[in-house]
Amino acid sequence: MRKILMVLTSHSAMENTDSKTGVWLGEFTDPYYEFIDTGYTVTLASPKGGRPPVDPMSELTENITSSNRRFQDDEHAKTAFSQTSVLDQVSHTDYDAVFYPGGHGPIWDLAVDNNSGLLILDFLDSGKPVAAVCHGPAALISAERQRPGFLKGKTISAFSNTEETMVGRSGNVPYQLQTRLEELGAEVKTALVPFLSHVETDGLLITGQNPLSAGPTAKALIEVLES
Repeated sequence: MRKILMVLTSHSAMENTDSKTGVWLGEFTDPYYEFIDTGYTVTLASPKGGRPPVDPMSELTENITSSNRRFQDDEHAKTAFSQTSVLDQVSHTDYDAVFYPGGHGPIWDLAVDNNSGLLILDFLDSGKPVAAVCHGPAALISAERQRPGFLKGKTISAFSNTEETMVGRSGNVPYQLQTRLEELGAEVKTALVPFLSHVETDGLLITGQNPLSAGPTAKALIEVLES
């Protein structure tokens, strides 16, 4: 049976505002159920362990997905979410792939988390795929810090500068994720229209642009695993 590790943010604070962030719930639940329904086992981890913060905006009615509703009735999944493993206690050897959901949190913690950066490199070096969606690709910045030049020439997707401006949070983040990834040498490709689904697969690296891309990114990861 395939085993998937999902790494979630532990960070909730934003800059210049009292608004909170964390995991964008649909970016966790959409992929989670793609994996579960395919027969995979899913383990959850985060830098601090325990229950990750959830971005309150992702729980608003207009942002609720069918997987969000399924999650609310799934006691097993809710228990797993409240008891994530501490990231430095997990190893790539126990899993077939790793998936990073977004929410703004990763641009603070996973982008600088050495354990996460090394974990990504360990997966890729072992021929195992790495996937991330929306702000989840911020975790690749830590891998770049561990191995300078890692991102150079990589074709990826991530939450775009245009989308960041449109959601009104560009003044509450330390940097624009698309710009930072491009500064590190990555080619960031996005949908022609903001907030439409877009996924890029570059070898073992699979990345999606925004919340609508979460499920499709998980499906692309499954395709890589099944091939």
